[in-house]
Amino acid sequence: MIEQYIIDACTGDNTPTLDDVLQQLNDFKTGFPFTNITSAATIGNGITVPTEIPEKHPEQYDIIKFVPASGAATRMFRDLFEYLSTGVMNPTTQNVIENITKFAFYDELKKLLPENATNHDIIKYIVTDCGLNYGNLPKGLLKFHKSATGAQTAVAEHLAEGAQYAASHGNVNIHFTVSPEHIAGFQQLLDSLIPIYEQQTGLHYNISLSTQRPQTNTVAVTPDNTPFLDDNGNLLFRPAGHGALIENLNDLDADIIFIKNIDNVCPDHNRQDTIRTKRELANYGLSVQERIFAYLKALDSNTANMDEIREFIKTTLGYRPSDNTDLRTILNRPLRVCGMVLNTGAPGGGPFWVRDNAGNESLQIVESAQISPEQKHILHQGQYFNPVDLVCFVRDYHGKKFDLRNHIDPRTGFISEKSYNGRPLRAMERPGLWNGAMADWNTVFIAVPGTTFTPAKVVSDLIKPEHQ
Repeated sequence: MIEQYIIDACTGDNTPTLDDVLQQLNDFKTGFPFTNITSAATIGNGITVPTEIPEKHPEQYDIIKFVPASGAATRMFRDLFEYLSTGVMNPTTQNVIENITKFAFYDELKKLLPENATNHDIIKYIVTDCGLNYGNLPKGLLKFHKSATGAQTAVAEHLAEGAQYAASHGNVNIHFTVSPEHIAGFQQLLDSLIPIYEQQTGLHYNISLSTQRPQTNTVAVTPDNTPFLDDNGNLLFRPAGHGALIENLNDLDADIIFIKNIDNVCPDHNRQDTIRTKRELANYGLSVQERIFAYLKALDSNTANMDEIREFIKTTLGYRPSDNTDLRTILNRPLRVCGMVLNTGAPGGGPFWVRDNAGNESLQIVESAQISPEQKHILHQGQYFNPVDLVCFVRDYHGKKFDLRNHIDPRTGFISEKSYNGRPLRAMERPGLWNGAMADWNTVFIAVPGTTFTPAKVVSDLIKPEHQ
């Protein structure tokens, strides 16, 4: 029997549908299967090192840069909050204090600090609203780098990057996904930056913002998998992770979409490898797409060399089909070209060969939580890491945009243990944006230099050499 409170909760325009909620409740009970990885992708086994990439002039196509921008940067400053709460000095906080003058935000901070500020004062004025309030702002609005023209925010660095590899037809199109409470702050910053960058580059900036749709939220449950009710007796919904952003990505109208995280930026003088690599990924993807389209047209005209197509699918598109798999279906899918860096110990997903229930093997980005204990030895054989460096091609050979929602593997979600006002609950994330949400894409992995991966996951990362 369907409880009335579930039906009532699913009647608004900004809520999941009743069918979605019922499916989610069932998924909590049954769980999600582990991903069946067969081997780690390595050089020569799924990861390519192109020796020569033809110039395909991506600037002739419609391009958008897509930047998933975080909510509040609380995790970036977690150690600093811990110090304020406990009074116990930890290595990150000690590092920040000892190198405080190296941070791009220092000039602004020192104007706010009280006279004879203590270590506690310095940290409090960084993260709380008595000072910079950085612990409650999104990473995009934080000052990451010093420059000759003043401190640069992460958003500003993305604007600068966009002009160097994502400009087309005289325009720089960038789309940021932002938490609703931070839209005003983003818009205010963009209003101040865009005229400056347009004057510097001679390009026109089209910047758009969107939020994760509330319809993509997922229901929470108690530890025994019954619907979780909040303090007012209402069904509790939670944001469903970055995988929900496939809806935002699907709304974009472009030939080529670059995807890069908000915190993976570097100063102007360290950007050469990034610009070169981005253009190489785009050119390589256009070359692959050109061959895909040629094969599909040959299939239409019954002139296709089927053995050649099978070999191309296996060696280039990261797909090892079973004997009864339709080749046209494999070819006619969205394409993503993903940069992969050598794994130096950063947490996150990596490239693997994955076998589905039909016996097909494909290249996928897999998180460690998706891998069963019995297959952890394969995980440890992985040499490469996913830095979220994607170039996506989302039109078919007739020029029609794919509906990306039709290329998701719904069985690759996550269930985690959370709490609400001290009460334990179970939460669900939708298939990750570059994991299960792109599981049915053609995938190409390219080895790229580690210098293209310069994230700021914790505040002390901003004083590493690549950010100075």
